[in-house]
Amino acid sequence: MNVTITPKALGGTIGAIASKSMAHRLLICAALCPGPTTIRCATSSRDIEATIECLEALGAEVERTGDCLEVTPLAGTPASDNLRVGREGAVLDCGESGSTLRFILPVVCALGSHASLVGHGRLAERPLSPLYEELARSGAELSPAGAFPLEVSGRLRAGRFELPGNVSSQYISGLLLAAPLLGGPSEVRVTEPVESRPYVNLTISALSTFGVTVNETHEVVDGKPCTCFAVSPSTPYQSPGQVTVEGDWSNAAFWLAAGALAGEVGVSDLDLASRQGDRSILAALAKLGARVTRAPGGARVSPGSPAGTELDVSDFPDLVPPLAAVAALAPGSTRLTNCGRLRLKESDRIETVCGGLAALGADIQSADDDIVINGQESLRGGTVDASGDHRIAMMAAIAAIRCEGAVTICGAGCVQKSYPNFFRDYEALGGLVSESEGAHVL
Repeated sequence: MNVTITPKALGGTIGAIASKSMAHRLLICAALCPGPTTIRCATSSRDIEATIECLEALGAEVERTGDCLEVTPLAGTPASDNLRVGREGAVLDCGESGSTLRFILPVVCALGSHASLVGHGRLAERPLSPLYEELARSGAELSPAGAFPLEVSGRLRAGRFELPGNVSSQYISGLLLAAPLLGGPSEVRVTEPVESRPYVNLTISALSTFGVTVNETHEVVDGKPCTCFAVSPSTPYQSPGQVTVEGDWSNAAFWLAAGALAGEVGVSDLDLASRQGDRSILAALAKLGARVTRAPGGARVSPGSPAGTELDVSDFPDLVPPLAAVAALAPGSTRLTNCGRLRLKESDRIETVCGGLAALGADIQSADDDIVINGQESLRGGTVDASGDHRIAMMAAIAAIRCEGAVTICGAGCVQKSYPNFFRDYEALGGLVSESEGAHVL
């Protein structure tokens, strides 16, 4: 599917969709409880469905009833009884979801089940090291990394897992989700600084909701400061009965960025005290000169006095596409630093952010792991290849607001990964969108 957008300011208020980051975590916790859980999750996406399908393949049941997901856990939990659970020989299709793969892999190893993990797109190319090595060192048996299917057998032992802090926070989260299943005390020791730390906080919050306590300490090991996350078997998974998936700041960021470019856009159903790192979009847009108004349950953004700035994005890399679109239209120079993790996303997102905005006439280039942008009053418009990356498609749609000519996004259907109704909501805010058949870049 290709989408063509006629430039027009957006305006109004839209409700935030459910956070897929939190949905992944809550679904996995619910599947590992001794009793059923109701998860209120009004929206879904391909990534959320990938996690659901993996849990169902392992033996859990997830049934949608209206806005809720009714989760019946795997037979044999709680694993504090050290029982072998999960269906033998299950094929777990992670789709294109890196979160699903990196969370489910340690959990399957902890369950002691034989399973095959498969995926699509760039997922096999996305790194698993050093998580892979830590799992193998601690009792898991795994087929060679870098290709699917990834065969898993053996059983993960309780103990200490060690990771550097400059790798994916999803490795830490995956081990923390697995830890309550190991039948003994476990610790994840991470050298500091811990990048993307807010995502680890999300995992700790989800575990707390399900009765699992994570104790955090700091120590120096071989002269290096470390953060240690300890999980005791005395706090196994327990169902809270019912839980709600909070609104998603990552996707709300695109609408708030749209408000910074023209008109005024509000997003409701957001927790201003959320542990989601992408809540930083409000401070980042303010630094770019936008007018930001916070209110209980949401925020509104409108153009203010735009100006270039410098932003360290190491804790919120997923915000780079909307921030780059705003910076491309803010007078002066903007530098987005510490973007290196973007090379390992659904696309090499440093290159696709730069290439996509440059195709519309932006003055943007990469400089090692930084992105440098010289803002302009407007962009000319043109054609952007979404490169199979949902956030590149959404970035181009937002940048279209301030283009002189139409913007065509090739392969725009990739928004299904995180936000299936993105273009419908774009129209609800006054955008002009037309669809056509074309190259399906997924």
